[in-house]
Amino acid sequence: MRRPMTALAAILMLTGQAQAQTQQPFSGKIGRTLADSVEAWPTPVRAPAGAPNIVWILLDDVGYGAASAFGGGISTPRLEELAQQGLRYTNFHTTAICAPTRAALLTGRNSSSVHVAGFSHHRLAAGFPGWDGYLPSSAGTVAEILHDNGYGTFAVGKYGVTPDEDATDAGPFDRWPTGKGFDHFFGFLGSQTDQYKPDLVEDQAHVTPDGRHLGEQITDKAIAFIDRQRHAAPARADAAAPPPKPFFLYYAPGATHAPHQVPAEWSDRYRGKFDAGWDVYRQQVFAQQQKLGTIPRNAVLPDRDAGVTAWAKLGPDERRLYARFMEVYAGYLTYTDAQIGRLVDHLKQIGQYDNTLFVVMVGDNGASKEGTLNGDVDRAMTAPPLGAKENIAYNLAHIDQIGKREGIEANYPLGWAQAANTPFRCWKQDANCEGGTRNPLIVTYPKGIAARGVRSQYGHVIDILPTTLELANVAAPTTIRGVAQQPIEGISLAYSITDAAAPSRHRTQYYYIFGARAIYRDGWKASLAAHNPLINDADVGVPRGAPSWRLFNLDTDPTERNDLAAKNPSKLAELQALFDTEARTHNLYPLVTWDDVRARGRAAAPESGAH
Repeated sequence: MRRPMTALAAILMLTGQAQAQTQQPFSGKIGRTLADSVEAWPTPVRAPAGAPNIVWILLDDVGYGAASAFGGGISTPRLEELAQQGLRYTNFHTTAICAPTRAALLTGRNSSSVHVAGFSHHRLAAGFPGWDGYLPSSAGTVAEILHDNGYGTFAVGKYGVTPDEDATDAGPFDRWPTGKGFDHFFGFLGSQTDQYKPDLVEDQAHVTPDGRHLGEQITDKAIAFIDRQRHAAPARADAAAPPPKPFFLYYAPGATHAPHQVPAEWSDRYRGKFDAGWDVYRQQVFAQQQKLGTIPRNAVLPDRDAGVTAWAKLGPDERRLYARFMEVYAGYLTYTDAQIGRLVDHLKQIGQYDNTLFVVMVGDNGASKEGTLNGDVDRAMTAPPLGAKENIAYNLAHIDQIGKREGIEANYPLGWAQAANTPFRCWKQDANCEGGTRNPLIVTYPKGIAARGVRSQYGHVIDILPTTLELANVAAPTTIRGVAQQPIEGISLAYSITDAAAPSRHRTQYYYIFGARAIYRDGWKASLAAHNPLINDADVGVPRGAPSWRLFNLDTDPTERNDLAAKNPSKLAELQALFDTEARTHNLYPLVTWDDVRARGRAAAPESGAH
């Protein structure tokens, strides 16, 4: 339902997003009259000398083996350009699902440490410190930090960590983007939206979309935010003038999360490109990844999941249907790459490209399993499941709607999701597998980073904030507006920029998404899969019955093919104990599962403001 903009909302858009400044102590003298007083003006907040602009780009549900920048079979020439002019990190990880990844990214702390072990959607939250979905003031965001250090701060696209009960034009707005350090926001607050009819917000009010694809709208708005600041505070010629104000842009399109919607000119360029199927795609991408060096040399491609049918055994109608799903997905990713290119080109045109630090995360988790075995066109995940034959027949009858405005839930089948995660096992939501948690990372800073090539140090999404602050020469604050700050839990990756052989400094990391879990320590990983009763076919790849813990040595087996639990029970027990320690340290307990979510079945939210 569209919400009309009221006069009050318009005023809030112009005034409500202003960020409070910490008042500096007065250093002058106050007498009884002006003559016996000494003025002392607050020192304007300035960014450090030479501070770069900063652009974070976070894509959605992409998968490790999709973008050509890392060897995937989908053309992303602008990501390739950024990668070639900087560094490709091949051992970078997310949390396996969107909201926890975004909470961790924005704060530099583990998601359960900042109350988002699940979601900010009430049905997927719980009333515990790690789970309630309310980002605390004690975990300031990157935008708050940079804003208080002289940056203009902008966000466009998907936000995903505003509690549902706050996401109306009545607020409260403290957990909207503009309440978390962003001067301006244009995008959507939830997890998924129609790309042509988005639930669109600008600053602190819902606005009416203009009918164009959301990817184009957010890119236009990002450019407008940058230009508005540049024209309002142009650089002056005199030597005593302050340097131009740098900006921080958080660019987070809905792509390639469902619904896969894209203008036909983009999807049609892939007509026939995937007719050979997902098995051939996996082999081709694996070979290209080996050639580029974006996977370890000792990696072995795992077998296709037993629950996914071999392409050669599909009938002609299924092949035609499934190929079209992938053509649309590929067009969607290439279209998004072109929108990123528009942003890059604009920065070049205004002379700001060389002085911009780009941090590009190609996905907030692995490729999505939510399209189920047969794909989806317009049926919600919560709709009663259809049998395989009925589902295929339904999708074939609606094949022309895939990618179009009518395809309001369009998402490809599991076989293509596995292919998009090449060379890793499993999918989004699977915190136990590299296929759920490993994503490509590109770091480019033309003026400040001369190094090029591949980096294999272990990294996690919580590392991006401290990396950014180090490269921008900004210190993490101990307080923000009088609130003592939790320690930053990520570890800067800057040490690896000039030393490709440097040992990893991020040595321990836990993962947990509604039952699925893992614990990593110095190359070893223990993991436990979990069933998801809420999504039809979501359990493909999960052993029947109660899953058991597995153990992998990622240094020798990076694609998790050889379970060592039976051979090395002491190492497994050590890691299980470490998971318990990490869970207690980071407010992860109690462990909420998908079964718990289904059993509770609630949709109502607490009263607004009950934070």
